[in-house]
Amino acid sequence: MAKKTSVKFVCNECGAAHLKWQGKCPDCGTWGSVQEEIAAAPSLGFRKSASVLSAPATKVIKLDADQDLPDVERFSLGISELDRVLGGGLVPGAFVLLSGDPGIGKSTLLLQAVYEAAKKGRKILYSSGEESAGQILLRAKRLGHLHPNILVANETNVDAITATIKEHQPDMLVVDSIQTVFSPDIPSAPGSVTQVRECAAKLLDMAKSQNLPVWLVGHVTKDGNIAGPRVLEHLVDCVLYLEGDTNSGYRILRAVKNRFGSTGEIGVFEMCGDGLRAVADPGAQFLEHFSSQGPRPSGISTTVTVEGTRPLLVEIQSLVSKTAFGHPRRVVTGLDSNRVAILLAVLEKRAGLYLSMNDVYTTVAGGLKIMEPSADFAVAMAVASSLLDRPITGRYSFVGELGLSGEVRACPHLGARVAEAAKLGFERIYVPEQNLKQEKSRLSTDGRGIEVVGVRSIANLEKLGIW
Repeated sequence: MAKKTSVKFVCNECGAAHLKWQGKCPDCGTWGSVQEEIAAAPSLGFRKSASVLSAPATKVIKLDADQDLPDVERFSLGISELDRVLGGGLVPGAFVLLSGDPGIGKSTLLLQAVYEAAKKGRKILYSSGEESAGQILLRAKRLGHLHPNILVANETNVDAITATIKEHQPDMLVVDSIQTVFSPDIPSAPGSVTQVRECAAKLLDMAKSQNLPVWLVGHVTKDGNIAGPRVLEHLVDCVLYLEGDTNSGYRILRAVKNRFGSTGEIGVFEMCGDGLRAVADPGAQFLEHFSSQGPRPSGISTTVTVEGTRPLLVEIQSLVSKTAFGHPRRVVTGLDSNRVAILLAVLEKRAGLYLSMNDVYTTVAGGLKIMEPSADFAVAMAVASSLLDRPITGRYSFVGELGLSGEVRACPHLGARVAEAAKLGFERIYVPEQNLKQEKSRLSTDGRGIEVVGVRSIANLEKLGIW
């Protein structure tokens, strides 16, 4: 007897199931994301047998200090920035999801990683559903990453991928991409919510049972989120985003989730003719105006942001000009636009800077994206410098969050920020006064050769001695 089938409508964004098609998903509010899927209904006999049978008890261990812990041996992929983001290397059995915009360099980065692993004697299976084996061979030849330990397969059937793994016994698996993989047991198109979830679950079971590291490449939506159900991000051990402007030479690899290391860690790469090169000292790469000896224009300031455990000196640029329309423009790149709007209101109310009839353009140099509030002080100083047309002539840096009353609030990791600014030759750094009182003894050793100035409020910028 043929199995009965049922039709359901599933949202591609949130995975919610509905009884009928709807133009807008009532759970997540996304338009045009509900698609029809056909699911096989279990038979009545299966339900009876499932209710009667009982599973055996699972082995448990005590969460005790005397318990013998399994040894976790990481192995380096030979790319320092990638190892840093992963927490020191790749863990056997790790299930890693790499996502990013089209053409950002995901496949290039993975090809470099498997090449470095192949040189160390590891066998890698590279299964691609988007490129043919000939295309991958041409790209590997162009990058100079040809090695006999790299096995390439053009396969999208998850069962065929599993059979190939059993036959060749690789030490690492790359699936490019998970949205192209399908299971023949599920009557829906590749990339649907059910297909992505079930194929990822099968690959996860194989990775954990065979202690096989698995890399998944994931597509992104127009909003920048990973395409497919949210459960995909819950299944994997690590979620990595490759960010950056395609017109810029730099790429940022960011760890959004990491069960084996620090969350929020970043790695910086430079796109070159032979692939992505790790940038060992990224702070010096983004300080174009402060690394030169010539005069600097107005509207330029610097801050030290902390991504994961790495302090990073970045340059904030702002341009303030009179508006030609009744409503002034606010254009923000690399920062939270809502937060910049709040900072402009604080500058006008607390510092007396008239910005209501001026266009304000603010950006982070180098294509970086900063989300932490400790860059508020630097953004405010860049806007003030451009409005007053007074360049910050000294090698000064600004760290701190701005409150609505104009006070400079404390920020974490101040010692690491001061030490990074001192290492790159900055002569003065303005920090929250509250932080300076709390960490003054440690700052005296971490920040050698740099003057640390505590600031309580931006109410009177003239007293800070910046101009």
